[in-house]
Amino acid sequence: METAVRDAFRTALAGFRRDGPVLVMGHNDADGLSAAAVFVRALRAAGWDARPRILGRGENPWSAEMAAELAGARLGGIVVTDLGVRPGAIKAGTPTVVVDHHVPTGTPEDATVITGHGFDPIPTSSLLAYWCAAGIAEAEPLLWLAALGLIGDMAEKAGFPEMETARRAYGVTALRDAVTLLNAPRRAASGDAGPALALLLKADGPKEITSGQHPETAALRAAREEVKAELEAAKKIGPKVRNGVALIRFHSPCQIHPLVAQAWRGRLKDNIVMAANTGYRPGWVHFAVRSARDIDLIGFLAEHAPPGADENYGSGHAQATGGALRPGDWNHFITGLGFGPDQQVQA
Repeated sequence: METAVRDAFRTALAGFRRDGPVLVMGHNDADGLSAAAVFVRALRAAGWDARPRILGRGENPWSAEMAAELAGARLGGIVVTDLGVRPGAIKAGTPTVVVDHHVPTGTPEDATVITGHGFDPIPTSSLLAYWCAAGIAEAEPLLWLAALGLIGDMAEKAGFPEMETARRAYGVTALRDAVTLLNAPRRAASGDAGPALALLLKADGPKEITSGQHPETAALRAAREEVKAELEAAKKIGPKVRNGVALIRFHSPCQIHPLVAQAWRGRLKDNIVMAANTGYRPGWVHFAVRSARDIDLIGFLAEHAPPGADENYGSGHAQATGGALRPGDWNHFITGLGFGPDQQVQA
């Protein structure tokens, strides 16, 4: 698979233009940040003008807002990683590569798609990026970045040889500690993953992330403490259970709903666990869904989708998904699951 990925990326890159920068768009978690850093560093090493654009809360490469942002930009190409695979063009007329491992929801127009979905085990976006990088530059110095994404997306024990090599070279504790710090800023109230990306673009290993020798580490540590305090408060809220769905609802400016859902997953093994956060983004209810049962959670959400569900709803992995709904759609959704007015929100 590695050879096919490398060759596909190298072929796609041959169609990029040199009259503008390559925009590398990535998700703001450890896997997406690491994948974006791999692409930027490899492209720059190969002589390209590569510029990162990390997407934050509520942002989507295929949205009208992103189309407006890119409308006046002259780009040589676009690399999109860890942001899903969806129909439509991100910027018409611009060569595009989409590198991802989530369940696709469509086929993007005029783009090369490199996906790990359907393989066993499924490679993370950062590992796919590492394989792509090997086609254009010396990739070995970037191995630790791929390992960060594997740990961040819970694929550390999936059996990839790259993980074992990185474990021996850098130490698994250092890699895990770096992942914890890198994930903190995007979960904090500000949602600013800029300091995390800055570290990944200049560091030579995980210990540089955690050592404090770079000023950005202080921002990551502050974000980690903020998230820790919010998570401890949310974990004290008990679930409401209806028809096999356990709902934990709270109000926090931090992106802790996936952490809350994961924390309850092992305690409520017979239920689908849903952690809903009404304070993460004004005008929306964000929620994460997890389960210890062998159930397709994306299929479950599709079955119960309210009329207003859009690209913000029901993507990700079969065992780790969620979404965001406007209040009216949330009320419709939660009522359909059997919950009463006490779990509805005001529009």
